[in-house]
Amino acid sequence: MKKDFDFWWRLLRPHTLTASLVPVLVGSMYAFSCTRTLHFGLFLAMLLASCAIQVATNLFNEYYDYVRGLDTKDSVGIGGTIVHDGASPQFVLGLALGFYGFAALLGIYICANSSWYLLLIGAFCMLVGYLYTGGPFPISSSPFGEVFAGGFLGTGVICIAFYIQTGLLNWHVVAVSLPVAVLIGLILTGNNIRDRVGDAANGRHTLVILLGHKWSVQMLSILFAFCYIWVAGLIFFGGHSVWLLASYFSIPTARQAVEKFRPEGQQPKQMMPAMILVSKTNTTFGLGLALGLLVETFLPML
Repeated sequence: MKKDFDFWWRLLRPHTLTASLVPVLVGSMYAFSCTRTLHFGLFLAMLLASCAIQVATNLFNEYYDYVRGLDTKDSVGIGGTIVHDGASPQFVLGLALGFYGFAALLGIYICANSSWYLLLIGAFCMLVGYLYTGGPFPISSSPFGEVFAGGFLGTGVICIAFYIQTGLLNWHVVAVSLPVAVLIGLILTGNNIRDRVGDAANGRHTLVILLGHKWSVQMLSILFAFCYIWVAGLIFFGGHSVWLLASYFSIPTARQAVEKFRPEGQQPKQMMPAMILVSKTNTTFGLGLALGLLVETFLPML
């Protein structure tokens, strides 16, 4: 097994980590807009811990998809280092646990500088990350994968990032987090649309399998629209400035994703560009939202 740069890139999937980076940025920038202060040590620790948990979750997915026979040499996707590169399953599992250990150490630092109640919350988040593909009833094989992914990686992380900076939590934070949570869930929807036929053959019961291709793409389109309408609501009814409209720069990418997914009968490889566009939509939207929250700190009247 040759462990070159490409191997580590496919194994750790750093290009997917915007799903972890964006919520921390949004929660932290909103905290800064409320308090005009930022504890950089806590911000960095939260950023690294969130990324470590996602990497570990990806590695658990790699390991358990192999153990259950879902990954084969014919599988299409961004992972598959066990079946394509000859990585040892034990090595992948051990690395996942190592990243969890690193996240736990960062969690102790965060708790020592904020609240020890977060230790229980962090432990529960890590358990969900494991159960996402591990255990007898993997969340990723159920219709609730999008809800768990968006709820924990989106709303959960944004609320924690906000709380450790301010010591407070309110419904305004939850409202700001909702479109980010939806878009993170839609990354999973994109993956599941691509893998729908294979997943159904392997006994999975994802939401996409239950809805079918046409209605899954329609759901994707509707939820994209919801995110942009929600931002408008934050401006008109939530007291935020028009700077949040920076998130609208992601609209063309969202439209392209829907259009590329729309034709039925495509092979998984043909849907890879559409899946990537869904992820890019989350990144562009989230960075725009975080930037808008930052700018409105100094120019709140616009």
